[in-house]
Amino acid sequence: MNKNLAVSNIPLLLALFVLSIAPAHAQCKLGVPAIKVGAQGAASGPHSDYGRQIEMGATMAMEEINAAGGILGCKIEVRFMDDENKAATGVKNARLLVTDWGAHFLVGTDSSGVAMAIAPVLAELKRIQFFTHAATHRLTEELVAQKGIREIVRVSVPVYQDAIIAALIFKDRKDIRRWANIGADYEYGYVSWNLFKETLRKYRPDVEFVGEAWAPFLTLDFSPHIAAVMAQKPDAIFATPWAGEAVQLLRQALGQGVFDNVKVWWQAMGGSVDVLEGIMPEVQKDRFKGKLWATARYIHNWPDTAENKAFIERFRKRWNRFPNYSAETTYSALFIMKAAVEKSQSLDSAKVVGAMKGMQIRNPGGMRVFRSEDQQFIYNVPAGRPMMDAKYPIPVLGDLKIFPAKDYYRHPPFTPVSVTK
Repeated sequence: MNKNLAVSNIPLLLALFVLSIAPAHAQCKLGVPAIKVGAQGAASGPHSDYGRQIEMGATMAMEEINAAGGILGCKIEVRFMDDENKAATGVKNARLLVTDWGAHFLVGTDSSGVAMAIAPVLAELKRIQFFTHAATHRLTEELVAQKGIREIVRVSVPVYQDAIIAALIFKDRKDIRRWANIGADYEYGYVSWNLFKETLRKYRPDVEFVGEAWAPFLTLDFSPHIAAVMAQKPDAIFATPWAGEAVQLLRQALGQGVFDNVKVWWQAMGGSVDVLEGIMPEVQKDRFKGKLWATARYIHNWPDTAENKAFIERFRKRWNRFPNYSAETTYSALFIMKAAVEKSQSLDSAKVVGAMKGMQIRNPGGMRVFRSEDQQFIYNVPAGRPMMDAKYPIPVLGDLKIFPAKDYYRHPPFTPVSVTK
């Protein structure tokens, strides 16, 4: 893959800003010029690749749906906006997309904080948002299941994957008793660590949690955090800094000899394309010694199906990139929207949500099943060890551990999880 070419395509993509298509065919059965989908994500700053992947996934789904005749004869238009990873900007964008531009649906959002700010506004706007990244459990557990905001639909797996799957994978490793945490110093980090501890204790009352070091958002120097937890002589590290911060953390841990002294390092969201690309030189040299494990809400080498392989091929041809999970979940969200609109024969939010009841839909990431209680699409996701595979130019997750969704998704009625340190 030509990385320079891949990077050079991104400014052009963002420069388009409004992704539109030709006027809809006259035979649109819903009586609108086009079905408008407002998308947003973090497209600037150090986490900008995630917003760009949302944009790429939405754009490709739009192009494919339109090429196949649209939705009930109606073409789709997508407009993407940068939420700057800020709650106020996300809310402003949502209002503008609906009230000024006329969006029928919303999609995207990377940050849990931004998601929690947008979500209450959706009921006022009477528009569904398909959330395709933000991982806070509270979005669906509290705002949907408890407060009944029916305009919230989540397509991606929440924090359950980062925490509960880790506990399931390592519960039988009797040689690992002492766990330490290098955590993102905000809700995502707190909930992941607390949920991991809570789950692992059910299986392993003998485990010890021996140290915590909390890294604020956009930390670049993790040396003191690494030193603090390694002083407690842990057997394993649980880490939640993500994106570029994960790359820096892992490189600095190597520099301090951590992988010579621990048995396992669990890197939440370490299976994202940007992280795998960032640590590729270290993976190629096996510097992690097989001790690094990572999650991915979708990974390009799984599931091993013709549908997923074809999706990867189309995505790479269109963007000269591999899709990360934000791209796949957003791409899939538009096809979920299509299926629900076609079933309901309507753009009305309540009718579209009603049409999702009992929905089972196969996407590149596998079979997704809609759960009405919290309006969460549940699906199986893998975790594994980063490694090279001759079939791919970047690392993949190998030695995959895949658990049925019923084993790691929390179920209603939900019990509270601590959202503090």
